[in-house]
Amino acid sequence: MTPQDGYKTADIVLSLIERAIYARNHQPQDIQADKLTHVLYAFANVRPDSGSVYLTDSWSDTDKHYPSDSWNDQGNNVYGCIKQLYLLKKRHRQLKVLLSIGGWTYSSNFAQPASTQAGRDTFAKSAVDLVKNLGLDGKLLRSHEIPQFMKSIGLDVDWEYPADDTQARNFVLLLNRTRAKLHLKEMDKHLNAWHLMAYDYAGSWDTQAGHQSNINACKSNPSATPFSTQTAVAAYKAAGISASKIVLGMPLYGRAFMNTEGPGQPFQGVGEGSWENGVWDFKVLPKAGAVEKWDQESGASYSFDQGQKMMVSYDNKQAAQTKAAYIRDQGLGGGMWWETYDNLKKGCPNE
Repeated sequence: MTPQDGYKTADIVLSLIERAIYARNHQPQDIQADKLTHVLYAFANVRPDSGSVYLTDSWSDTDKHYPSDSWNDQGNNVYGCIKQLYLLKKRHRQLKVLLSIGGWTYSSNFAQPASTQAGRDTFAKSAVDLVKNLGLDGKLLRSHEIPQFMKSIGLDVDWEYPADDTQARNFVLLLNRTRAKLHLKEMDKHLNAWHLMAYDYAGSWDTQAGHQSNINACKSNPSATPFSTQTAVAAYKAAGISASKIVLGMPLYGRAFMNTEGPGQPFQGVGEGSWENGVWDFKVLPKAGAVEKWDQESGASYSFDQGQKMMVSYDNKQAAQTKAAYIRDQGLGGGMWWETYDNLKKGCPNE
């Protein structure tokens, strides 16, 4: 997306998960950094007893030596993905690398430390120390009420999800240690951007096949769209969040539904996947024998194999272009994608 008609330059955000270097052999050097503004390096964990933030895979994060690394260096040097991302930044000066904390696997560890002053203090200080020691950057938190060491922090805090009002209030306190009531506008004072996870609207947990990242609700087939991006964006705006701070999340994968007649219809099972049952990498879609389809009403693409009765919900080129226009027309802050791997070797879907 390029600036035009006075529109500001948008954020283009991609997540890199530390385990990508193993079975998938996807390395930081494979990222097409010239197309991005931010990389979220995922995930750091939280110690549930203390709130201390720490890296989870030392080999991938800081220890792995790549061919360009020396084995004769002296001192405490950082290697692994962190160094490679630093070298990537040197070649692409527009790029910012932020540490992502939590995610689905580790989110249960937020609740206890977020509930106490000591836990929140430990979380904040250890997160900032980690960012500083690793040479990461960005500014996602800001406020005159946040202690000075918090003002330069670059973090993506990914708590999926506060389970009740108490945990929600504690999330606010985690972002700003003086607030006691959950309100999006209160949280907004302490955030530079909202990364909206506008995907996983439908999946194996449902009873009917559905679109996993549709823009609009489908009135003619409501079962196909249990959630919608437009509803979420409208709710954030209504709560006082500036559209320019909302970064739209999009999937670089598809979710499959087997033994179904298509969107809104019952299904049985999700079948195989690229690396997880029912989840296919973008680069292999559509599958052989499947036909891509576009649902104009919901603003969603998918493929359907009539012979196998298999539907896969994912963003194709038309969906990505439509969402780029949606970001522009709504005045949103940009786009983010989960996740890198080597999906972009096929070509980013919005090229």
